[in-house]
Amino acid sequence: CLVFLPSCQPVATDGCSTLSMIIAMPDSDMPRYPVFQSAAALCVGVGSFSDPSDLPGLAHFLEHMVFMGSEKYPSENGFDAFLKKHGGSDNASTDCERTIFQFDIQRKNFKEALDRWAQFFICPLMIRDAIDREVEAVDSEYQLAKPSDSHRKEMLFGSLAKPGHPMGKFCWGNAETLKQEPKRMKINVYKRLRAFWKKYYSAHYMTLAVQSKEKLDTLEEWVREIFSKVPNNGLPKPDFSDMLDPFDTTAFSKLYRVVPVGKVHALNITWALPPQEKYYRVKPLHYISWLIGHEGTGSILSVLRKKCWAVALFGGNSETGFDQNTTYSIFSISITLTDEGFQNFYKVTHLVFQYLKMLQTLGPQQRIYEEIQRIEANEFHYQEQIDPIEYVEDICENMQLFPKEDFLTGDQLMFEFNPEVISAALSLLTPEKANLMLLSPEHEGQCPLREKWFGTQYSMEDIQQEWMEQWTGNLELNADLHLPAENKFIATDFTLKPSDCPDTEFPVRIADSDRGCLWYKKDNKFKIPRAYVRFHLISPVIQQSAKNVVLFDLLVNILGHNLAEPAYEAEVAQLEYKLVAGEHGLVIKVKGFNHKLPLMFHLIIDHLADFSASPDVFSMFAEQLKKTYFNILIKPEKLSKDVRLLILEHSRWSMVDKYQALTAGLTTEELTEFSRSFRAELFAEGLVQGNFSSAESVQFLQYVTDKLQFSKLTAEVPVMFRVVELPQKHHICKVKSLNKGDANSEVTVYYQSGPKALREHTLMELLVMHMEEPCFDFLRTKETLGYHVYPTCRNTSGVLGFSVTVETQATKFNTELVELKIEEFLASFGEKLNALTEEAFNTQVTALVKLKECEDTHLGEEVDRNWAEVVTQQYVFDRLNREIEALKQMTRDELVSWFKEHRGQSSRKLSVHVVGFGAEENDEEGSGEKQEEKGKDEDLRSSAYGEVSKLTFLPASPKVEGAIAIMDIPAFTEGLPLFPYHKILK
Repeated sequence: CLVFLPSCQPVATDGCSTLSMIIAMPDSDMPRYPVFQSAAALCVGVGSFSDPSDLPGLAHFLEHMVFMGSEKYPSENGFDAFLKKHGGSDNASTDCERTIFQFDIQRKNFKEALDRWAQFFICPLMIRDAIDREVEAVDSEYQLAKPSDSHRKEMLFGSLAKPGHPMGKFCWGNAETLKQEPKRMKINVYKRLRAFWKKYYSAHYMTLAVQSKEKLDTLEEWVREIFSKVPNNGLPKPDFSDMLDPFDTTAFSKLYRVVPVGKVHALNITWALPPQEKYYRVKPLHYISWLIGHEGTGSILSVLRKKCWAVALFGGNSETGFDQNTTYSIFSISITLTDEGFQNFYKVTHLVFQYLKMLQTLGPQQRIYEEIQRIEANEFHYQEQIDPIEYVEDICENMQLFPKEDFLTGDQLMFEFNPEVISAALSLLTPEKANLMLLSPEHEGQCPLREKWFGTQYSMEDIQQEWMEQWTGNLELNADLHLPAENKFIATDFTLKPSDCPDTEFPVRIADSDRGCLWYKKDNKFKIPRAYVRFHLISPVIQQSAKNVVLFDLLVNILGHNLAEPAYEAEVAQLEYKLVAGEHGLVIKVKGFNHKLPLMFHLIIDHLADFSASPDVFSMFAEQLKKTYFNILIKPEKLSKDVRLLILEHSRWSMVDKYQALTAGLTTEELTEFSRSFRAELFAEGLVQGNFSSAESVQFLQYVTDKLQFSKLTAEVPVMFRVVELPQKHHICKVKSLNKGDANSEVTVYYQSGPKALREHTLMELLVMHMEEPCFDFLRTKETLGYHVYPTCRNTSGVLGFSVTVETQATKFNTELVELKIEEFLASFGEKLNALTEEAFNTQVTALVKLKECEDTHLGEEVDRNWAEVVTQQYVFDRLNREIEALKQMTRDELVSWFKEHRGQSSRKLSVHVVGFGAEENDEEGSGEKQEEKGKDEDLRSSAYGEVSKLTFLPASPKVEGAIAIMDIPAFTEGLPLFPYHKILK
């Protein structure tokens, strides 16, 4: 048993014989911890590797089932209801060898929440009746994952393992493996589930971390009292460490051509190494990945970018259970290729092997290792506090992996340079041992093989002999490749600067002119040598046409490309930057140690001032942007948002509009002209927070205006859209999913309120908070409509509303049935609201007040909140305080009447359905089982890539009584009135 104090000094205590625990208690004078939120996380040392062969996905299913009531607290959704009532949240995840559960809640309810939560590990109910329903939730989770290329790639990779190795198991589980097949085989899932829990959910497999502001003795007393009843069966822990070399097969070192769901060309070069976790003090793979993934001069990506063969490269090990476990460790290099790069993928691979040979020839470099070490140590020493729920999750997992003296640092620091260990790992990265996986839509029709669970189409072939002979023979080094030079951006001055003006609670405007203004706040709360600088360069030309929006996207992408190499050293030295193509301007974000931060900011502005794009780079990014738009449009949740906002926001250009404009063709000259007109007339609005004086901060705005030399705006540019006032009727917009291989549908039912005040916004937040748990219980737990079901508070350019969303599958439910079920839920919720007691109302109000009163865990949270005010030009920096005051004056009757008013006959209701492919939607060639049962010949003839340049609208059936179908969005919105521009200020 271990107790942890925030000074990072572990203090051992005696007598804890059941499970290992850490209690994190912040000092009373450390304001970086939230005042009210407390958190706990428990890691069980068992995961999907332990799934029985006849019940794939059982560990994941158990993770779902233990949450569904306990003997002491039998209510099926009781824990979630308790958390929601007191401003908390929870989550869980199943990995290969570990399962983690975590929750947070307001401090005053922490002990009761701990007791309720602990019962899941002491005496969960797991009633028979809940099993069939929760299988559907697991199945929906699997269906949502099926269109993900990263998940598909993982499952295909796992299938290459030796027969009988757990890497080849189907860890997700679905209705087939947990319901239909067990029924056919007469397997009693209920009994097997309880047996699995009894065998593996044992105290000696578990580690626990808790964080709260109680006294340390009190926390320890609670943990002993509450968790002492967790059963301990004393059985040996599951151990797979004797199942080494899972991919030591002839099928592994081949070229696999894969058809992805999205439009992407990607090359993955992967090695399966012996387990590297024991070398955590050296971190050999981290050292190698630092060099492989480098983007500066002399790097692999630098050379590939110059040839216009690649736009991104990632190398290393993600440290998930899939990438690193007791049987092996992955080292993978993933390269996003251009069309030309795809055609030359063997040459790209050749370049990678040349770089690896250079590293093997030169051997591990102490200078580089110590530089990485210094950067990581700076980051650790001055790290910002993360949310308690994330922190305890990290710590409880670390407790499974490292000795107690390294619980807090084992995953973050590089302790010792050991060239032998690094050389040993490097020597294994050979061409003979590599697996090549090439993803491209070009492979469609050429891949006769199918992965069993996700249906991924692929083919397998030998790597061309001529290339293999080059790589394994006397491979010549490439003169363009070399190690990175010494990093000049590493901070060395961590002095906290004195204030040069009076301290303020909120940002103040310290510079203002007709060309820009600057907001500033000196940090004297978190007291760290970091700063945040953000600018919004507002332009009138962006929203003039869909073509201009596309040109702006291209400008921002190419600006990022131009910056990538010169800015990379700064980025690895913890100076992070982000360029965002906003709706009305370019957003520039820079954060990190303040010492060298101005250099990074100047670099960005310099490159914007001198922006240019060669024809080759322009073509490369136009091609990539087209793929990006396509990949957004084929996701039901993205398409649903695009359709909803296209209806609601006047003059908005949709993703389909942008795709059409890009497909019609653009030129380098048009981009050059657009960049000139963009920079000609701007308004620059900035925010500087952190360890800078006001005098230093003003220099950022000065640099922007001096360097870019723009004129003032001739007319004010609104930073929001005007919003359509929906008719007082029910309108429904049904569009077919643009991915014809996808069963996933999404239904959002939206109620528009209007341009309201701050009080109404807070009232709507309270309503949604009341709605969350009943929504989950009704639509997911009882009706099993889908994995993701949720209500949302909507603020659309200042116009308020609320919605309920369900993500479902067309193989199970018709979207109109889901619509009716959402209505059924809202009717039942209305009845619950009518019966709401004053006590229950006050409890929820208090919970929301406490959430809003929580102190920021780190400076970034405060900056995000202030920036939201600046970028929307609302400047209500004390919004939280005003909302708290509004909440304290609210009444139960006000809440009930507000809901009734928006649900009545005169409600402005809009339903948006993105309809997936499946039997319930009368598709002859749906996704899911029917699609996968088609013959291989037919598979090779028909394309999975649908047309995304236009939407297919579907009529509504009489089932949705009184609903008017929208079959043409411009025709529908053309005659509707518009609300005036509106900001929520009072």
